[in-house]
Amino acid sequence: MTIEFDNNQPIYIQIMNYIKGEIITGKLKPGDKILSVRELAAELQINPNTVQRTFQELEREEIVETRRGMGRYVTGREETIMTIKKEMAQDVLDRFIRGMEELGFQGEEILTVVAENIAQRNSK
Repeated sequence: MTIEFDNNQPIYIQIMNYIKGEIITGKLKPGDKILSVRELAAELQINPNTVQRTFQELEREEIVETRRGMGRYVTGREETIMTIKKEMAQDVLDRFIRGMEELGFQGEEILTVVAENIAQRNSK
């Protein structure tokens, strides 16, 4: 696992987003075991306390669950995974729309640019 850390965002949030991305793309499936705090900290070369914070937040959001004596696992709840997917999609859309508005595009113009781009992709 490699993550290019951004100094503008807390590391634990970046790790959370990475793990969420792995879940919604199916690289981590419901019920899959997640690396331990020590393993992930060593792999990413970061403080184990940061990884622990990541896991606490993922558990709070019910994205991972701890099985006593066995480790942490990806939730088996499909509705939770779908919620994560929708939230991440909304974040992508918000950044895109904000960027388009900064370029001077508005409502219908943004839709036109998107529709044209999709048409171009489909014609390839």
